Amino acid sequence: MSPAGPAPAPGGIVQAGAAAAERQRNDLSADDLKRVRQVTAPADDFSKAEPFELMQAGAATVKPLINADIFSLPSATLTFEGRQRFQMGNSLFRKDWVSSPSSTQASDGLGPLFNARSCQACHVKDGRGTVPGFDPMERTDAVALLMRLAVPARDADDQRRIDTGELLFLTDPVYGSQLQNFSVAGLPTEGRLEIEYEPITVKLNGGETATLMKPTYRIENLGYGPMHPQVQFSPRLAQPMIGLGLLEAVHEADILANAATEKRDGIRGKANWVIDARTGKPALGRFNWKASQPTVAQQSAVAFSNDMGLSTPMFPSHYGECTEKQPECFKLPHGAQPHLGEHEVPGELMDLVADYSTNLAVPQRRDVDDARVLAGKKLFYEANCVACHVPKYVTRRDAERPEHRFQLIWPYTDLLLHDMGDGLADGVSEGQASGREWRTAPLWGIGLTKTVNPNATWLHDGRARTLLEAILWHGGQAQAARDRVVGMTPDERADLVRFLESL
Repeated sequence: MSPAGPAPAPGGIVQAGAAAAERQRNDLSADDLKRVRQVTAPADDFSKAEPFELMQAGAATVKPLINADIFSLPSATLTFEGRQRFQMGNSLFRKDWVSSPSSTQASDGLGPLFNARSCQACHVKDGRGTVPGFDPMERTDAVALLMRLAVPARDADDQRRIDTGELLFLTDPVYGSQLQNFSVAGLPTEGRLEIEYEPITVKLNGGETATLMKPTYRIENLGYGPMHPQVQFSPRLAQPMIGLGLLEAVHEADILANAATEKRDGIRGKANWVIDARTGKPALGRFNWKASQPTVAQQSAVAFSNDMGLSTPMFPSHYGECTEKQPECFKLPHGAQPHLGEHEVPGELMDLVADYSTNLAVPQRRDVDDARVLAGKKLFYEANCVACHVPKYVTRRDAERPEHRFQLIWPYTDLLLHDMGDGLADGVSEGQASGREWRTAPLWGIGLTKTVNPNATWLHDGRARTLLEAILWHGGQAQAARDRVVGMTPDERADLVRFLESL
């Protein structure tokens, strides 16, 4: 089953999005709107830090000790009661689920097919996941690196279902929307992901070189027969969890204004309109690598269903990703308990997980006044990285959660889709996202990535071992910006990386 909402948009999801694109910010007074436009204007003075730049999540920013738990702290704007719910959600996020039947009836129902036993297993300490390893001798089973499976539309009816938002994409008829490399006792796993890397040398100005690692994927030990002959693979690495609630509170008019404007180098982002499973109505996609989920709650529910095989009110199947071609799946017991509710993860627990996931704090910036960091920031602007990595927003005054309202934030993303070229293309369309398009990843916290997870790497499949490698993989709309980085002097590239590491 493809993770899509229950009600399609009969006139077409794109048409519904086009109508929504006319909306303006109605949460601000005229004076507030003028003030917001002033504070979110692009920087033009790189001799010093901008006002409030240190607090990159506004009042929600935390100033903790820099250690491996730096991404696991509650937002500074939470009330005492909010912190209590945050801690309860944290326990659910970290909890290992077990298969049924079990004596721990509030924790069973895992699978029958799954990728991980807990949310934390993929989002290591609420940060990026870990790829199986670049050295064949260090390979481990892929947990945080999921493999999306998709097939092309077979006919006009398939395409209609995608165009109306009924489906995000067509799944493999046997293996579903993603490969599950684990299973409960007595049931075959779907297969094992294998990765081979080819080194590619890139010459840089100043006599330097960089080595990129180009991955090739294959799946071995298929447990349920062959896949569709036209199946397409799209590896997806677990992303950091910080600041998600603030991104959800960015007004869609501000996001769509970026989509309506063609920027330098001919760059223009594209919205991915999807169906909100709670309302059945079209909504702006903001989360996931291809902006295919509209809310943190829906993204979380999809993960419970697809990654762990657990039912929720939003996705009520007790069998997760099991398909009709895997009949043995449906003969196994599930974990729903009559005295606890009809779902393995009841609505109250899902609400706690959402409270946790939307309130993981963004850490304070570092070295914002450092001369080399400021020089790198100027280079970031001059290279036109800001065309996609839009620095700042002011969140809605009427955001659903009070702790996210009217905050000046610095996430460095436009939350839109961009063509990233052949080098990063996966061939998989997801909603309106093509096989060459990816959502602009937020950059806040990126400099603390390896503090949280020393084995973490970057990009959608973790192929980039350094921030410079991640930049060098950029193509498509970002090709000109990437080429400007290649043309920088070694000292300039070092300053650019210093700026990124300060975020």
